[in-house]
Amino acid sequence: MLTLSTRLWCEPVALVGTCSFTPLAAQTTSAGSSGITRLLHLPIIKARMNPDLHMADDLKNTGKGNLFVVFGEPDMTLTTLPDGQLQVKVHGVDVFDPASGEIRSDGIDGIAAWFIDTDYDEESFFVRHAYFLGSAGKNGGTDPYKALKTALRAEIDEDAWASLYSDTSRPFERPETGRIAVKVINHFGDEVLKVMGV
Repeated sequence: MLTLSTRLWCEPVALVGTCSFTPLAAQTTSAGSSGITRLLHLPIIKARMNPDLHMADDLKNTGKGNLFVVFGEPDMTLTTLPDGQLQVKVHGVDVFDPASGEIRSDGIDGIAAWFIDTDYDEESFFVRHAYFLGSAGKNGGTDPYKALKTALRAEIDEDAWASLYSDTSRPFERPETGRIAVKVINHFGDEVLKVMGV
């Protein structure tokens, strides 16, 4: 059951809950608005439900996961380099916690992975850059280098890994679509998307 704090909403709202939104419906633009925001006179609040709800009876309830994520946004900067290429730097992620009614802000230690679509078409998110962050023991995070080595049962080239373990993207060309999208996933599995015009 989802409960909304009366401290936050004092007017009727339309609450839309699903395990997955289309990229257009889920996006947050650089201006701060989110896709479709009203249904006639009702404000729309989008709640992404954790897919674990499909297996509710089969999972152990540890109280550590989020069943609903109403909204969030990556904290990031987009820089134009002297040669005209673009570069993204993530600083953290802000996610609304529906259980407490507060916004949870994490730095880069709270980010498990982040991705960039460097030519976002507003229909599908295509991972063109992938980066992995996090720190063992902080915010529920694990050491991603160690976890990848264990999962693959192989040695990982440390120089190649260093290029993926970064809060700053590799430079990329200005997109033909005029838009990029950055997707950030924290250690709780909360996924947020921000679209920026360039």
